Amino acid sequence: MFIREVSRSDKNEFLALMRCSHSLHEPWISPPLTDSAFRGYLERARSHDHEGQLICLAKSQAIVGVININNIVRGSFLSASLGYYVGAPYAGQGYMHEGLELVMDYAFNQLGLHRLEANIQPENARSISLVRQCGFEKEGLSKAFLYIAGRWRDHERWTAHDARTSLHP
Repeated sequence: MFIREVSRSDKNEFLALMRCSHSLHEPWISPPLTDSAFRGYLERARSHDHEGQLICLAKSQAIVGVININNIVRGSFLSASLGYYVGAPYAGQGYMHEGLELVMDYAFNQLGLHRLEANIQPENARSISLVRQCGFEKEGLSKAFLYIAGRWRDHERWTAHDARTSLHP
């Protein structure tokens, strides 16, 4: 497994994977499904406060899933929020666990962040299990946090911190 930034050349493979995964994602997120939506996603992924990281298989280099590092805040915060989704053909095989660990290492050691936050709908047991396995701790509940699939949804707030005490803004 490896991670890399999303690029324009990923459009066809990315969209095919997201389209075949729609029923898996539908209750939780709305990933890009059209050319226009992919262009918008790519633009956001290249902005100063976001990064789109693809999780890829080492042998075939196939895209397995996506982890977005969103709302990167520097200064005294050194924090970001994560959004992620796996392609349906790869669900339940441990790829997201390995991918999340790679992204955490990248965020803490390359981007110099101190805190990562994942906001997860309480009913999304698989996602909660994933972050728990990767060392995230539950901090609380954010009521009506995100507007998804036609309504405001509550989210549990899970966080991981870089343990290095030498890390300063």
